[in-house]
Amino acid sequence: MVFKRLPGALAVGGPTVDTVLDPGAARPGGVLSGRVDLVGGPGGHDVEHVALELVARVGASPAGPGDGGDEVAFGRHTAGGAFRLAAGERHSVPFSVPLPWETPVTELPGRTPDVALGVRTELAAAGTTGRGDPDPLAVTPLPAQEAVLGALGQLGFGLRSAGLEYGRIGGTGQRLPFRQEIELSPPPRYADHVNEIELTFLALPGALEVVLEADKRGGPCSDGHDALSRYTVPHDGPAGPLDWNALVDGWVRELVEHRASYGSHAVYGHDGGHLSVPRAG
Repeated sequence: MVFKRLPGALAVGGPTVDTVLDPGAARPGGVLSGRVDLVGGPGGHDVEHVALELVARVGASPAGPGDGGDEVAFGRHTAGGAFRLAAGERHSVPFSVPLPWETPVTELPGRTPDVALGVRTELAAAGTTGRGDPDPLAVTPLPAQEAVLGALGQLGFGLRSAGLEYGRIGGTGQRLPFRQEIELSPPPRYADHVNEIELTFLALPGALEVVLEADKRGGPCSDGHDALSRYTVPHDGPAGPLDWNALVDGWVRELVEHRASYGSHAVYGHDGGHLSVPRAG
C-alpha cells in the first residue's frame, strides 16, 4: 500500500489516501472495482464525499503517452461520503465504477498502446477538496475487438500506434469527445494501394462498431485520398463458428476498392446495419 496526502487544502494535516484497484484488467462497458483506504490526520475530519474520476491523456505525441496531450475526464463516480474520520482511524470505502463502452483499450496483442488511462481519487472534507494523481488503469479489449485485431495480425497488418485523438466520427453512435485511433501498416498485398489503415472501435451497449479508414495512394493520373467504411458486429461475435480472417479480409478489400467517385454515402455504405458474415466450414 502507498498512502499519500492529496494535493490541495487537505494536504497539510489531512488524511492519507490509498486507492487499490481489484486485480485484473477491466473491459469497456464493464465494472472497475476496488477500494479507497484512508487514515485520519492528526485532527480528524468530517468527510463529505469520496469520488473517483476516469481520465485519459488525449492528443499525446506518438513518442509516448506521457509526452504532451491533454488530461480529459470521461467518467465520474461518487463512492461514498458523509462520515467522520477520527485522528489515526483507518477506514475503507469500496467502489464499483461503470466504465463507458467507448473506454479505450490499453492492452493490444504484441504491443503496449500509446494510451494513458487513470483513476483519480477525490476527497472532500471541511469545505475543501483534494485530488490525487491518477492511478494507472488497464483495459483489455472486448472479445470482438480481440478477434478483429487478431485477424488483422494474421492478414499481415502491423501495429504502428494506438493513440487517442479529439473528434467524433459522423454517422456513428460515438459519445465521448475523443476516440482511439489504431494505425496499421499494410501487408505487401495492399502496400501498393494504401499507405496505412486506421481502425477505430466504437462499442455500444448492444454491439461493436468497427470503423476502417484507408489512406489510399495516388496513381500516375490521380491523387491519393481517404476511404472510410463502417461495420457492426455483436460484442462476442455472431453466434456459431466464424472465420474472422475471411470476414475482416473482406472488409479490407471492400475498403481498398472504394473509389473517390462513390461520394460520402459510400463512405458509410453500411450505415449502422449488421453485415452478413461468412461461416467457417
